[in-house]
Amino acid sequence: MKKGRPNLIKAIRGRRTKGDEEYAKPFFKWAGGKSQLLYEFDPRFPKTLETGDLVRYVEPFVGGGAVFFYIAQLYPIKEAVICDVNSELILTWKVVKQDVKTLIRLLQELQDAYDTRTEAERLNLFYQVRDDLNREKQSFDYNTYGDHTIQRASQLLFLNRTCFNGLFRLNSKGEFNVPFGKYKNPNIVQEKNLLMASNLLTHTTIIQGDFTTCLEYVDRSSFVYLDPPYRPLNKTSSFTSYSQEGFSEQDQLRLRDFYGAVANTGAKVMLSNSDPRNEDPADHFFDDLYKDFLIERVLAKRFINSVGEKRGDINELIIRNYQD
Repeated sequence: MKKGRPNLIKAIRGRRTKGDEEYAKPFFKWAGGKSQLLYEFDPRFPKTLETGDLVRYVEPFVGGGAVFFYIAQLYPIKEAVICDVNSELILTWKVVKQDVKTLIRLLQELQDAYDTRTEAERLNLFYQVRDDLNREKQSFDYNTYGDHTIQRASQLLFLNRTCFNGLFRLNSKGEFNVPFGKYKNPNIVQEKNLLMASNLLTHTTIIQGDFTTCLEYVDRSSFVYLDPPYRPLNKTSSFTSYSQEGFSEQDQLRLRDFYGAVANTGAKVMLSNSDPRNEDPADHFFDDLYKDFLIERVLAKRFINSVGEKRGDINELIIRNYQD
């Protein structure tokens, strides 16, 4: 691994120490984020990404953006396209790009309000912001950017940094439903990181929509990374509510077709997903689906489980249409 990469991985994983070089890292806490797998991804990225032959990076399921932040700060790409179906998430990415200083000011107001309250008052503040966010959802104009957009982004980041485990979860109505996290000293503002992130987004196109909308941005000079909502390992591991629509097995089949279409453009494409053989050795769903491509299994940590002993090392899949 080349110089600079270990420090960047530490930064993205939130383990940067004093004296480490400063890097932008995800501003959203995101369950299922790929910071833990960067050590596995790095040697599997296309060699032509390093040489500058691949000039565009495309990520149709950006989430918290751990892979985007890694690639944008280490590789000589000229532009990026990031997309997600989650309208709240994409709204916040756009505000960080376009109005980061106003966002920081609003977050500082929320930080001050939180810091000066007792724990009981902090709980009331949290649920007041959450209720306001959910109540305004039905009439909120996601298509027109304005002051209301920046205000909503500040509410989302405040909730993300003060809720239980930093989860982002929506119910079937699209309402944020994670409870209060009882943090004593949360860093709600993160001014320096937001400013660095905003700078990185200068040459980035941000899209809200289905992953298929990204195909028009893909050509043979592109590298595409796909990180879809994972297929549940079993019937009880159903934390898939990053968007109210969910991601069905039929969507996995649509994604396979999209993967093939991307590969046909001559682009380099890599996909990660859960390995169903962790639970059922006879489940070859992804092996069959992507039988024409390179499939590898790597170890990763499973953190999302209500039963502590069921967290730990599991296999995850990395699927590529190239082998360097």
